[in-house]
Amino acid sequence: MIGFPSFYDPSRIGTLFYPDVAAIAAEAAAAGLSPATTDQENTHLVIIDMQIDFCHARGNLNVPDALDDIRRTIEFIYCNAARITQITCSLDSHLPAQIFSPGWWVDRDGRHPAPFTIITWADVQAGAWRPRLEPEASVAYVRQLEQQHKKQLCIWPYHVQIGSIGHALDPELWSAVFWHAVARQVQPAWLAKGRVPLTEHYSILQPEVPVPGDPEGGKNQVFLDILAQADHIVIAGEAESHCVLETVEDLVEEFGDRPEMLRKVFFLRDCTSPVLHPEIDFHAIAQDRFAEFARQGVNFIDSAAPLPF
Repeated sequence: MIGFPSFYDPSRIGTLFYPDVAAIAAEAAAAGLSPATTDQENTHLVIIDMQIDFCHARGNLNVPDALDDIRRTIEFIYCNAARITQITCSLDSHLPAQIFSPGWWVDRDGRHPAPFTIITWADVQAGAWRPRLEPEASVAYVRQLEQQHKKQLCIWPYHVQIGSIGHALDPELWSAVFWHAVARQVQPAWLAKGRVPLTEHYSILQPEVPVPGDPEGGKNQVFLDILAQADHIVIAGEAESHCVLETVEDLVEEFGDRPEMLRKVFFLRDCTSPVLHPEIDFHAIAQDRFAEFARQGVNFIDSAAPLPF
C-alpha cells in the first residue's frame, strides 16, 4: 500500500477540470512500483460506466450517491495499485436514435414518452406506443425482452451521447486510472458498448437481445477470455441496478458451471449505487440477485478492507 498522490483532491470529484497529466505522469513514475508484467498473480479491476452523465449531479442520468462510489473506487486504486495488474473501464456509448430513446416511440397522439416510461408488450399490442423507426424489429424486441424474462423496455433520458462531455469518465477517476497505467507500465483498456440502435446494452459482456450481423450485437467473447485468464476479477461501477447487475449476471451465467471461476470474482459492494426510479425499487431487485450470486460463489467485499487474496 502507498499513500495517496499529492494531486489527488477528493473535493474535485463530480466537477469538470483539466487534469495536469504531466504532473500525474511524473508522480506516477516516481512512485517506485514494479511493472505489471512482474506480477505473480493477475488482478483485473473492471470499472463499469463511471461516466459524467451517470455520476455528476448535472449528468443526464444521475445515479444518487455515485460521487462517493467514485471516491472509494479511486482510493481503492491508490491503496492497492501494487497488486492491480490491469484496469478496464467500460464506457456506455449511445447515439441519438436508439430503441430506448424518447424519440424512437410515439403514442396515439404522436407524443414521445417521458423518460422512465416502461413500454410493455401489452402496450405495444394495444397501440399505446408505436415505434417511429424499425417498426417490425422494434415490436419483436419488446416481445423478446419479456419472453426472455429480461427487464421491460425502459425509456431513458438522452445520456452518454458519444462525443459529449457526459460520455467521459469523471476527471478525478480518470486521473487515477492514468496514474496507475504510468506507475505500473501497463495500458488501461477502454471497452465501449451500447452503440447498437436496436437493443439495450446494460451488461458490458453482451446486449439484452442479440442483433445478428452487427459487430457489437453479440457476446464479447474476447473480453470474457481475458477475464478468464485473471486470478482475481474486481468489479466496481454504475449503476448497481442495471449495467453492474447485468454484467455480474452474465459472469455467473458464463462461469456458473465452473465454481472456481466464480470464486475469482470480487465485487466492491460500496462502490456502486442504483438508478432511482419513481416507481420501481431497483435496489431491492439488485440486492436479491446479489444474494443469489453470493450463494453461487461470488465474493462481496468492502473497498477499504484488506484484499482477501
